[in-house]
Amino acid sequence: MSHISYPFKKTNKAVYQKPASVLTEDTIYWKKLGLPVLVKEFGAIDYLDFSPVEPYYFAATCSVRVQVYDPITKVVTKNISKFVEAAYGATFRGDGRLLVAGSEEAVVKLIDIQSKNILRVFTGHTGPVHRTYFTKDQVKILSYSDDKSVNLWDIATEEKLATFSEHTDYVRAGAASPISPDIILSGSYDHTVKLYDCRSNETVLTVNHGCPVESTLFLPSGGIFISAGGTEIKVWDIFNAGKLLANISQHHKTITTLGLASNNSRLMSASLDRHVKIYDISTFKVIHNIDFPNAVLSMAISKDDDTLAVGMIDGIISVRKREKPARLADEKRGLFKFAPDHIQTSIVEEGKTKEKLNISPESDKFLRKMEFTKALSAVLKTYVATKFPEKTTALIQEMLRRKVLHVAMDGLNEKDIGRLLKYFKKNVGETRFSRVIIDASNVFVDVFGNHVNTFSESNKFLYTSLGKAIEDEIELCKRICELEGAINLLMAGAQISSSNDTIEINDTFTPSSKAQKDIVIDI
Repeated sequence: MSHISYPFKKTNKAVYQKPASVLTEDTIYWKKLGLPVLVKEFGAIDYLDFSPVEPYYFAATCSVRVQVYDPITKVVTKNISKFVEAAYGATFRGDGRLLVAGSEEAVVKLIDIQSKNILRVFTGHTGPVHRTYFTKDQVKILSYSDDKSVNLWDIATEEKLATFSEHTDYVRAGAASPISPDIILSGSYDHTVKLYDCRSNETVLTVNHGCPVESTLFLPSGGIFISAGGTEIKVWDIFNAGKLLANISQHHKTITTLGLASNNSRLMSASLDRHVKIYDISTFKVIHNIDFPNAVLSMAISKDDDTLAVGMIDGIISVRKREKPARLADEKRGLFKFAPDHIQTSIVEEGKTKEKLNISPESDKFLRKMEFTKALSAVLKTYVATKFPEKTTALIQEMLRRKVLHVAMDGLNEKDIGRLLKYFKKNVGETRFSRVIIDASNVFVDVFGNHVNTFSESNKFLYTSLGKAIEDEIELCKRICELEGAINLLMAGAQISSSNDTIEINDTFTPSSKAQKDIVIDI
């Protein structure tokens, strides 16, 4: 049997090369959003909404509360805990002063952000209310419920103006028309999207999305609406009898939220596949993609694409803020539409000069030469570590970022090890530095854990004292958590008690006018 020889063909590696990323104007624009700042909340982030007025605070609905964040400092300015059960879908009114939210309690609550008081409670649904919105005229409220109905409420009188009960499954999505206070939209898990005219209390249009509908929105013209559900986004023409204009399928898991950006010229979609995609409205082609570490449940973007907030299933809120020139940042400093509950103290104390805020020139010089041990020794000097502990923390944080802290620690002499332990012990309870010191302490244990017996007696004592200080700090945190739980329990009890008092007053008095009714509500 003869053997035929063939020339050897090499494996084609080019097939598996990474695709080259094309830098377009849109890609450059969206990449200018700063690095994400992650904020941890309790429970999945159900809904995010930005205030339409400066300084563009955003409300995060999660668990049994609504947290109002400052997008600049990323801290909570208002903590609204007026819910006995889970809160859903909190949205701002056009002037940024009021907030409306649904809840597991089957009621809709209207809240004054400044005082955090409940101004109105709309009752009538028989199931949890997941989405709430203000109408175009800002004097009525829409609510979408698991009882398969959509209700329209009058804010002034608390009366139900209209009810639409044509869906056959949960109603978890909706939108108010941007051009008329009488046109509303609803999307349901029965796969349909319905358009209603409140003047005639009729359904004027029904379209089948093909999957449970998770989100809907109108385009600014009011003649086109978009629905999202499953892995598809569909665009519908109202004036052409609900004609399907586009079917977009760029996600591989359920799409949870839609939004508009760039002066309504860009469409955004978030999904459980951990991606936020941005589309050109004119072509519906993807122009940019942003990845996140977990499944995305909610998303919102502020005016002028200044801040992007994304809420995830594990309770993390990712906040990306577009960097502004220093002059503009200074102009907006101190701009508040309402007083925050508390003011956060930054890691750097006020009153220090610019020179004092920087890492000392000596340590900076060693850092540039990659002499990490000498740089760490420079900021552990008694004067620096005592008078300017933020300088020491800043250098340690930078070394953690570069992953060279273990190298710096490994070369320390006995005296500097003692200074480092003293610094840890003194500042572990300082909230400004706690996170950095905890991470640095872990590195210290990794480096010296097996060599503690070789320490001097004073350093052994400091090492033991640090362990005790950390245990005390953990115990303090546990007690604070217990206290917070007790306070929340008392607040919930007070809320139930006050609602019972309101019921008794309403049973006793029959207000004959709107003014009298307002007095009863205030009581």
